[in-house]
Amino acid sequence: MPKVINIEPTPNPDALKFLVHPAILKAGSRSFKDFGAAVGDPLGSALFALGKVTSVFYMDRFVTVNKDPSAEWTDLIDPICESIEDLKLPENDTGDVALTPGGDADATLERINQLLDSRIRPGLAGDGGGLEVISFDGQTLQISYHGACGSCPSSTSGTLRYIEGLLQEEISPSIRVVSW
Repeated sequence: MPKVINIEPTPNPDALKFLVHPAILKAGSRSFKDFGAAVGDPLGSALFALGKVTSVFYMDRFVTVNKDPSAEWTDLIDPICESIEDLKLPENDTGDVALTPGGDADATLERINQLLDSRIRPGLAGDGGGLEVISFDGQTLQISYHGACGSCPSSTSGTLRYIEGLLQEEISPSIRVVSW
């Protein structure tokens, strides 16, 4: 069973990052924006069942929980820790499957994902969030933020523009980035 070893604030006051040991996923991430989306996921369902939880995002060694702005962290921290620590880890969890490249736009998408993996995703994970590529048509990259980034105002403005500028500089000046 995992143990919560630390709790960190994020730039989003309605999100906390719970660091766990050992890893709760071997690969990938899980993100749920409501209880219905979390059905079938033991951790996501347990956290939404606490009430006042608005989203859940987790990767290998952390869980980010967003709360309703009217809720108090003092009422939620202990039940969240208990839910995480009660999780029974499956033996062969492989996480989510990444997009697989296979053409010109897909070759560019592979380069985009490599750049996101090396320069963007680690910073977002450090703040308790993540980023998923939804689609790429060769010109427009559609992304979705998860965890603390999912409801952070700067993710839809400053961070989004930074990502677009980085991709335009490193890959192609014609790339546009939109948030889903």
